Amino acid sequence: MRTYDQYCPAARALDIVGDRWTLLIVRELMSRQPCRYTDLRYGLPGIATNLLADRLREMEENGLVTREAAPPPIATTVFRLTPRGEALQPVLEALAQWGAPLLSGTPHDATFRSHWLKFPVERHLEDHAPDDPSITIAVRVGEEPMLIETVDGQVLTRAGTVPHPDATLGGNPGLVIGVLIGSVDLATARARGLDFEGDPNALRRIQPAAVTAA
Repeated sequence: MRTYDQYCPAARALDIVGDRWTLLIVRELMSRQPCRYTDLRYGLPGIATNLLADRLREMEENGLVTREAAPPPIATTVFRLTPRGEALQPVLEALAQWGAPLLSGTPHDATFRSHWLKFPVERHLEDHAPDDPSITIAVRVGEEPMLIETVDGQVLTRAGTVPHPDATLGGNPGLVIGVLIGSVDLATARARGLDFEGDPNALRRIQPAAVTAA
């Protein structure tokens, strides 16, 4: 293992998680663990097969990841984070917050995976009416349909569809996320190509408080 060989906690942390792809593997496992190897390949477009195998082995040796045999019908090896790996969540959240302003310079054809919605949704959105009946917002962005739901006062995401969602959002990731977190108002987003159907109040119920109060 390469090392900075410094008596410094930041340097020691980077010895373990500073290699290319390592933190993105953590991101994938936080989004939808346990993951099969093929799930990780799908969520990490561009990674070489041998490099993914090497990173998983290193992460296992460093106590970040465990592997286990899943029972039928999966019947394959799956990976999940250890408590030590899960402790990296605030690190990823801080990186995402720091990197958010950089998204404006991202090419329009950059790859996006639907389950990456988990982080902006669960970080920025909240249920302002937790005592009311739950709502479901369907999101069509990326290759996999996603749902945003209010569950016991929380706003959560999961893959899937429902017959009659309270609202439906579709379009490019920037517009969808922008509307959800309130950085783009609904009328402007629709003028830019966002597809929206359903009840705008369902959207307002989960948007950040600063937006709903405006």
